[in-house]
Amino acid sequence: MPGLLRGVARTAVISGTATAVSNRVSRRQAGRWAEQDRQRQMVYEQEAAPMAPAPPPPAPPAPPAPVAADDMTAKIEQLKQLGDLKAQGVLTEEEFQAQKRRILA
Repeated sequence: MPGLLRGVARTAVISGTATAVSNRVSRRQAGRWAEQDRQRQMVYEQEAAPMAPAPPPPAPPAPPAPVAADDMTAKIEQLKQLGDLKAQGVLTEEEFQAQKRRILA
């Protein structure tokens, strides 16, 4: 029995040591990769900085579009359509007046 216990203990020590070494190697390698990434990023930023174009100046405000004329034309067209509908008897006088007020508002 003492030989079996000694073998089990030895196996536990060996596997624990192997795990510790493996973890240390993994952490060291991850640290190296992180350092390489930082160096590459710094080089990239230094190379990209002179190449970056200056931001364009803000565009001057656009002149207001002649919406009033187009809007008035659309309103006149709608009023003509309403007049036609009223003349055909589709709209009553009250409906015509209500729609006219809505368009002109």
